[in-house]
Amino acid sequence: MSSNNNAYVPGLEGIIGAQTAISMVDGANGRLVYQGYVIADLAQEMSFEEVAFLLWEGRLPNRSELDALSSELAGSRDLTQAAVAALDALPPDTDPMDVLRSVVSVQGVEHRLAKPTRPLAIHATASFPTILATFHRRQVGMESVKPRRDLGHAANYLYMMNGKEASPEIVRALNTYLVLLADHGMNASTFTARVVASTESDLTSCLVGAIGALKGPAHGGAPSAVIEQLELIGTAENAEPWMREARKKKVKFMGFGHRVYRVYDPRAKILKEMCRQMNPKFYELATRVEEVALKILTRPACCRPSACRRSSSPRRSPSPGSRAGAHTCSNRRPTTA
Repeated sequence: MSSNNNAYVPGLEGIIGAQTAISMVDGANGRLVYQGYVIADLAQEMSFEEVAFLLWEGRLPNRSELDALSSELAGSRDLTQAAVAALDALPPDTDPMDVLRSVVSVQGVEHRLAKPTRPLAIHATASFPTILATFHRRQVGMESVKPRRDLGHAANYLYMMNGKEASPEIVRALNTYLVLLADHGMNASTFTARVVASTESDLTSCLVGAIGALKGPAHGGAPSAVIEQLELIGTAENAEPWMREARKKKVKFMGFGHRVYRVYDPRAKILKEMCRQMNPKFYELATRVEEVALKILTRPACCRPSACRRSSSPRRSPSPGSRAGAHTCSNRRPTTA
């Protein structure tokens, strides 16, 4: 980076934005670490509640601490009357991210400009599934389902969505997904939340800003775009002809190219194996699309038109980013994932 302090740096790339031990995204080696724990171990062995405690407190909970947190989360799932009214007022075709952003804002009104605390964080975390599940059922013309205090975070979300308890296999899959996405360094939504927090604003304002950033297709909105493209392709057999035709039309292949990871995303490895076990047909389609996309996108430059242009309990990690020492967190284009 230039030694000129006044130099323009696009996307603030390489600028040190924070020092933290909460998580480390090792893009060069394809690793994600939470508080010194490798993500693969946490995803396979820990509940969402345990990982939430780890991120908030810097260590894994003992049994009594886990029970206390689980009970507090379970007791914070209800929405305020104002939040229920706001949710009911939204059109049925509202984007779920718009629903979440709007209702979280109303749900947090009673806290006003209170200093962020863990109880407020627990209250917000517990309310998210209630907001989304309630709106989903209203969209499909079904009565909302009240949360159950005897179910864990993932199990309760599925129960509120479907009106019945999900199988242990499905609960485990959602729990793993939530753990994998619980933190990801200085990404766009975290950067946004920290900017809001730096003004000494309240937690709800930070969350609303973060949700707004997360909605973008270059960040949290990307998975939806991937699903839509896979649905257009339809079958594994159709992958190559569809994608080659799409490439001619300069259609972007969704889900390829990460701003930080230069090798395989460690979260994707875990999700891919879950998909293989739970939905073999979809796995076949997605795997074939991945193979074809990589073949097309990585052709030698001499074979590519316009080649000069850019194409579209758990073990601890012994590496930097473990709890033994904080690491620096560079800003990586806050407008991307």
